Amino acid sequence: MVNITYDASGSLLWEDPSDGTVWVYNPGDISWVLASTALVWIMIPGVGFFYSGLLRRKNALSMIWASMMTLAVVSFQWFFWGFSLAFSDTADPYIGDLRYFGLKGVLEKPSIGSTRIPSIVFCVFQLMFAAITPMLAIGAIAERGRLGPIMVFVFIWTTIVYDPIACWTWNSNGWSFVLGGLDFAGGTPVHISSGTAALAISVYLGKRRGYGTERLAYKPHNTTYVVLGTVFLWFGWFGFNGGSALAANLRAVQACIVTNLAASVGGLTWMLWDYRLERKWSAVGFCSGAIAGLVAITPASGYVGSPAAVLFGFMAGTLCNFATQLKFIFGYDDCLDIFASHAIGGVIGNVLTGLFAQASVAGFDGITEIPGGWLDHHYIQLGYQIADSVAGMSYSFVMTTIILWIMHFIPGMRLRASEEAEILGIDDAEMGEFAYDYVGIDLAASGAHEYRDDTHSHGDVPATAGGREPRHVHHSVKAVHDGSSLEGSDVEKRETAVHA
Repeated sequence: MVNITYDASGSLLWEDPSDGTVWVYNPGDISWVLASTALVWIMIPGVGFFYSGLLRRKNALSMIWASMMTLAVVSFQWFFWGFSLAFSDTADPYIGDLRYFGLKGVLEKPSIGSTRIPSIVFCVFQLMFAAITPMLAIGAIAERGRLGPIMVFVFIWTTIVYDPIACWTWNSNGWSFVLGGLDFAGGTPVHISSGTAALAISVYLGKRRGYGTERLAYKPHNTTYVVLGTVFLWFGWFGFNGGSALAANLRAVQACIVTNLAASVGGLTWMLWDYRLERKWSAVGFCSGAIAGLVAITPASGYVGSPAAVLFGFMAGTLCNFATQLKFIFGYDDCLDIFASHAIGGVIGNVLTGLFAQASVAGFDGITEIPGGWLDHHYIQLGYQIADSVAGMSYSFVMTTIILWIMHFIPGMRLRASEEAEILGIDDAEMGEFAYDYVGIDLAASGAHEYRDDTHSHGDVPATAGGREPRHVHHSVKAVHDGSSLEGSDVEKRETAVHA
């Protein structure tokens, strides 16, 4: 039986049998961290909806599926050995051991993250960070990746890439933690690692069919999904950053304040930069900027004041916006701009943390003591932040590339889908299901959308076309009604009939 008692205030008391030390756990702190766990959980399908809305209709369901699959795979991995590899208190500077294999011994003892909560609470909270990180990365397989091998990839990547970076960043034995790097909620373990992994995946997979032509000059097929995903992410980020205080205190509140502020400024900034080009108020632009602002403030959220958060949002909304052009300069196909938003956004956040971190803000919890950043005349902090960023980026890129190429030479494990599957759509080819199954068939049968491509004979995707590939509509009604043959290959016939 667990040796837990309660004091007069209702706080949990646990006495360490080895030395008689009594540890006090406040139910309010436990409740806040558990609530934050649920908030971060909802971010994972939020990523799926955000990515899904940006793609073409025929690939929309695969990203939502990927979000739930990733959560399931990483939940098992975290139980099996992930938590132990990242947070065992006998870890070396790089990675932990198997002391807590199968979560053995993970229950009432003070957590390595904070002695204010038991280790089992810290474990489930950190699980959500481990689960969302590979989901951010595997958006790079969109429209051209196989779903079976990606499950294997997620398990391996979380073990070899995420767990070591989390260990060296947040474990008290980790080299970056000991060095003095400041990363409150995951600038390097979550965003830099996932964004850089997405770049490695994009390079490995190569370009989508039709890259560089009007065929891929489509608009997001469902902007409502993009907004919905952003809502889930923004909502969950209060737990992502605020929960990282690991207690219900003023530091958690401050983290929530700067999180919301950076997201707001980032969204407005990105939208205004886009407005200068199109003279349109883009919802997708606002959502992209809000995500960039949230990414940038993540490592700093427990260290900086509100005025600094405005700068974080502005810099992320500006630099991440311009970073989306890197894929054209270097010729890789990152169709969801994951590298620009997460890797670049994470580096921006880490660097600005080195400049604007304040000891006074970190001390809002009444416990934490740090030397601060440049505002506190601690100039070496910027060097620590850059070292951590470069290490995370290079490690993630190299190890992800190695994993991909090892899987490439294992039969059945290649990530790249066939050209036929790409034409047909990953949803149908890999899942046999569709995001809008009945809606799509009903539209085709009724001919309600037949006019759309007629007014855009050059293949430009109209605002009402839902991001379909151009010229995939003309013959669909006839095909649905009488099954007559369509032009092109069998795969293209099926694609036209079902997905138009």
